[in-house]
This record gives sequence, C-alpha cells and structure tokens, in this order.
Amino acid sequence: MSFDPVDFLDAAVRIESHDDVSAMREFLVETLANHGVEATVDDAGNTVASKGTGSPHVVLNTHVDTVTPHVPYERDDEAGVVRGRGSCDAKGPLAALLSGFLAVDPGESGTLTLAVTPDEEVLSTGAAALDLDGDCYVVGEPTGLDVCNAAKGRFQGTVTLSGVSAHAAEPDSGANAVFALEQVLGVLRTFDDDREVHPSLGAATLTPTTVDGGSATNQIPADCRLVVDRRTIPPETAEGFRESLAARLRAAVPDDVDVAFELTERPTPFLEAFATDPDHPLVETLAAAANDASGGSGGAVRPFTAATEASYFAPAPTVVFGPGDLADDEGAVAHSEREYVRIEEVRTAAAAVETTLRELLAPEKA
Repeated sequence: MSFDPVDFLDAAVRIESHDDVSAMREFLVETLANHGVEATVDDAGNTVASKGTGSPHVVLNTHVDTVTPHVPYERDDEAGVVRGRGSCDAKGPLAALLSGFLAVDPGESGTLTLAVTPDEEVLSTGAAALDLDGDCYVVGEPTGLDVCNAAKGRFQGTVTLSGVSAHAAEPDSGANAVFALEQVLGVLRTFDDDREVHPSLGAATLTPTTVDGGSATNQIPADCRLVVDRRTIPPETAEGFRESLAARLRAAVPDDVDVAFELTERPTPFLEAFATDPDHPLVETLAAAANDASGGSGGAVRPFTAATEASYFAPAPTVVFGPGDLADDEGAVAHSEREYVRIEEVRTAAAAVETTLRELLAPEKA
C-alpha cells in the first residue's frame, strides 16, 4: 500500500486533538499497522516505532496534540492549502515525517525511529519520558521548509521580596519591599551586559512581566513578587540561571529586605536552548534536500523562533523542520483561527525527509 502524506493530512486534521489525543493516536497507530509497521504506546502516551538494526540511529519526532479551540478542516484546492487546527502545527510536519519513515528501511545500515508525543503544547510530558539514545533528531514543526538548527529556551521564575509592614505615616519604621524593586529592575536590565551574543540566536533576554505587592494603601508593603521571563542561549541551564540571578539580586537588594528567586514549578524540565553546528551532516544534508525538492525556495539554515521539544534531545545533533509557517505577512498562522498549510509544501517536505534519511542511513535501494 502506498502512502500519500496529503491524504493522511486530510484525515488527520479532521480528528480533534486539542482536548484528547486518543483518536489521533489511534489513527497514527492504525496507519503504521496498515503499512506493516508495529508501533507501541508507552506509559507517557508516546507512539514509538522503529526500523533497522544498525548505526547511526536517526529519530523523527513531532506531536499529535493541538491548541484550543478546534478549527474545522477545510481543503481549498484552488488556493492549494489545507486549513484547520493542526494543519501546520504539527499534523503537516507529522505527515512529512511519517512519509519519510515509511519510505526508508535502513536494514543493517542504521536504525530509524518515529517518536510522536502527546503533550507538546502544554508540559511536554511525553518528550520528557522518551529515552531513545538517538545519534541525531529531526523535530517536525512549521519552518517553511527551512532547516532550524538552533532555538532559544524559555524559563520563568518569581522574585520574592520580603520586608516589614508599618503605618505609611511612619515609613522609616518598616522595610518597604516595593522600594526594593528599584534594585531588582536594575539587576534585570544589566544581567546580560557582559555576556557574549550567540552567533545565530542573538542575545538572551530577561524581562519582567507581572508584579504584585502590598495589601493596603496606607501601609508599608511587606511583600512584593515579580515574575520574569527568560529567553536563553546556550550553554545556560535552568539551574545555572537560577543560581546566578539569585546571587546578583542578593548583592543588590538592601539588607533590610529579604530576596529570593525560584523557578516556576513544573512536572517536566524547562525547554532549554539548543544549537547544532551548521556544518553537521544532518544540517547540511537536510538543507540540500529541502533546497532541491523546493526548487530553491527552502533549505535555508536559521534559528527557530519558538521553543520546542528539540530541547530535550540536545546536545545530540538536532534540527527543526517541516512545512507550514508560524506566521505570514497577514499575521499568525499556527495557533490561530486561520491556520493552514500549503499542500505542495507537505509533499516537498516529505521528499526532503526521505532523501535525507536515505543519505544518512545509506540503505539499499528499494
């Protein structure tokens, strides 16, 4: 039975997977079975299928969950697009990866694994549970057929300031936690002044986002909390960032105010920054394949602008690749009501993935 990635996409976008991925996962498992591949679903809900017995081990990864609300499927052949929730994020990329996976059998020349996760849009519980030991990874996301070899990470945390309450008529009898924000904001502004800019990702950012404090308008505020958003560049880790910022804050804030900084609790690791050498064979091979398959319109090597589960696979060589766009000239595409993917891009991405796998895994010609 031949596999058509666009036929798969047509069916997949019709399946709602914003609240529950069960039906979409069943469809994926059934599709693999219909093409002679047995898949397993692990305790974290990941769908995993493998071929081959040798080395290297190439892993194809993307996700079946989508954001809310569901947007109904629509196919517009005149415009050459499929519309609907998940069409570009990430059922279009899934169709392309699945096409390449089914087309290539590495035999003893390598191992090829398809690993599809259930919770990328929320907490990445599936990706956090994967233990694949791949030599390189292709993560399916909408990149407009470009090969994204790097992405910033994202951390979030809260600065907590604790002073002493007092009557506002006698401010010197207390310790004003809100006043200490002045020193905190100064630290945030200068935190990266001595840090080198990443050659492709640019500078890290540290941004205050929400603040609250105090309980009465005639009282010295004893407490104040400030949430910060951190967009990271390699090699910074979540714990390294936490320790560094906490130390800088303690040195800057007056001694009469206690200060603490803690990362937001979550059941899975934060998505950290990653960067793969642009000269790595994975990057060069996929970029050349995408360029050839698209007639020169794809295959640029650049950073990805959103956080992805690619973070969990680094430092193994990892790229993000797929049909579709996060945004176009009119505005947002992924996660929007107008979400769509170009039909020809899905076929082009599938061809590029297949060519890349054949070159990396060097299987015997079918």
